[in-house]
Amino acid sequence: MPDLVSVLLAVGLLTVMIAWGKVQPLVAFVVASLLAALLLGVPAAQIPAAIEKGIGDLLGSLVVVICLGAVFGKLIADSGAARRIATCLIGVLGPSRLPVALTVTGLVVGVPLYYNVGFVLLVPLILSLVFQSGRPAVALAIPLLAGLSIAHGFLPPHPAPTALVAAVHADMGRTLLYGILVAIPTLIVAGPVFAMTLQRIRAEPPLFRAVDVPEAELPGTFNSFATALLPVILLGVGTVATMIRPELTAPLAFWTNPLTVMLVSYGVAVVTLGLARGKRFAAMMGGSQDAMREIAPILLIIAGAGALKQVLVVSGVSAQLGAMLGDLPVPPLVLGWSVATVIRICLGSATVAGVTAGGIVAPLVQSSGVDPNLMVLAIGAGSLMCSHVNDSGFWMFKEYFGLSLADTFRSWTLMETLVGVFGLLFVMLLSLLIG
Repeated sequence: MPDLVSVLLAVGLLTVMIAWGKVQPLVAFVVASLLAALLLGVPAAQIPAAIEKGIGDLLGSLVVVICLGAVFGKLIADSGAARRIATCLIGVLGPSRLPVALTVTGLVVGVPLYYNVGFVLLVPLILSLVFQSGRPAVALAIPLLAGLSIAHGFLPPHPAPTALVAAVHADMGRTLLYGILVAIPTLIVAGPVFAMTLQRIRAEPPLFRAVDVPEAELPGTFNSFATALLPVILLGVGTVATMIRPELTAPLAFWTNPLTVMLVSYGVAVVTLGLARGKRFAAMMGGSQDAMREIAPILLIIAGAGALKQVLVVSGVSAQLGAMLGDLPVPPLVLGWSVATVIRICLGSATVAGVTAGGIVAPLVQSSGVDPNLMVLAIGAGSLMCSHVNDSGFWMFKEYFGLSLADTFRSWTLMETLVGVFGLLFVMLLSLLIG
């Protein structure tokens, strides 16, 4: 029990530093890791090495994949492929099915784009549709943003799911396939179905429209869809092939590795969305530099979480936590979800909540025998719960759509909570089907 108290004190300090003191997350994680190590009796001489090892081990397997995902998503956005996907889906499904079109757009565009990029890119499109259709802005926005949020929390190569795959020793391709199976019904509930209850919320969004890009300057429809979804296609095909024919695992190991998949996808995108359309190579590389700057804070969060995880392992308390959690009369997937939910409510950041919870419950995955791919999704669902005033996404939604605090809680916070609750529910149902 004293060891548990020490862990709670360290996590409490982490929460106070980030949420109240606005300390940079990496610094906060390192300080919390130092405190945890001292309280848990780790010899002082071993503490710096443990922190460095934790940072190196977690980032070593992730940094290239996450950075390639960032530059790939940036190219999808800058080339106009994301906008082509959105306008195509809206055009095919028609004005009467705008919520459905925006729901599909959010998930499809959310796969290659990081959340903030997708939000900033697509909200002007939503507002343009609001002006054209006269429909309530919030009722149109929620389906699309639910799709972005679900992709951010559930699907690799987004940072938190990718880091969780490494933390609990899951399989990237299988997690992606399971994630899509969970994402679709969750999105239906939290997107168009929930949006039907928001018709009476009248927002006063800023009076600007999306920049009208000439059709001739956008990439083709097939090119946009095929390139944006290429990582999903490659990982999915490789995973299904090895599930059906296990003997192909070794021959396909190189081609199904996430690093290879993301590098190939980025190379294809450079050609199909750039060079083949007359774009200058140097100009495209400028966008990749911007993406690296945007992803750096997320990499530092993951690095800090790795430091805290390694301290828990070196001290031996990680195994104790795993045994203690395993003895609780609660399913392991619910425990992982609960830990992520508590951290999310305290800290606001879904990424911090996900990677921190992964480090805490990783021993539980080993001791309980629960499917690690499903644990990634359960933690991802918990990391999206109850977004409120300490979450930047809450304020972005409020200000872009000119909402009151009450209406923001009624729409945005409730949408995120539905994603978290139904995400867990469908993960549990999937565990029964594949168990």
